[in-house]
Amino acid sequence: MAADTKNVSEKKRMAISEKLNRLGLKATPQRLAILELLDGNTSHPSAEEIYQRLKPVYPSLSLATVYGTVETLAKAGELQELNIDPVRKRFDPNPQPHGHFLCQDCGKVYDIELDFPKLDVPQELGEFLAESYSVNLYGICPGCRKKGRK
Repeated sequence: MAADTKNVSEKKRMAISEKLNRLGLKATPQRLAILELLDGNTSHPSAEEIYQRLKPVYPSLSLATVYGTVETLAKAGELQELNIDPVRKRFDPNPQPHGHFLCQDCGKVYDIELDFPKLDVPQELGEFLAESYSVNLYGICPGCRKKGRK
C-alpha cells in the first residue's frame, strides 16, 4: 500500500510540475508546495495563510512568491480568486462555477453548489459584455448557529 501511495504522490507531483511548466513558471520546490497545499483544499486560504503554513518547511519561501504564484494561477483559470472576505483575498483551487458562503462569525468560507445555468444573467447589457459572474452569500454557518453565536 505504501508503494501505491508513493506512486500516486509522484504522479501528482509530476502533474503539478507540468502545470507550472505550461504556465511558464519554473517548478521550484516552493511553487510545487504551494500547488500541493492548494490541491483539493476547501478552506479557501489567503496568500498569507499559504505562506504561514509553508514557511516552516521552506524557510526561503517569500510572500512575494506565494502572491505571484496564486495570481498567475488565477489569471490562467487554474484557481478562483475570491473577494468574498472584506479583509483579504482568498483562493479556491476549484475553478468550476460555484458559489461561496462566508460565515460572518467564524470567518470560514464554504463552497455552495448552485445551478448556474438556471440563473438569469444577461450576456449583453447594452454596450457591456458580461464574461463571468460570482455568487457570494453571507451569514452564519451551521456550526456557529449550533454554538449560539450571534
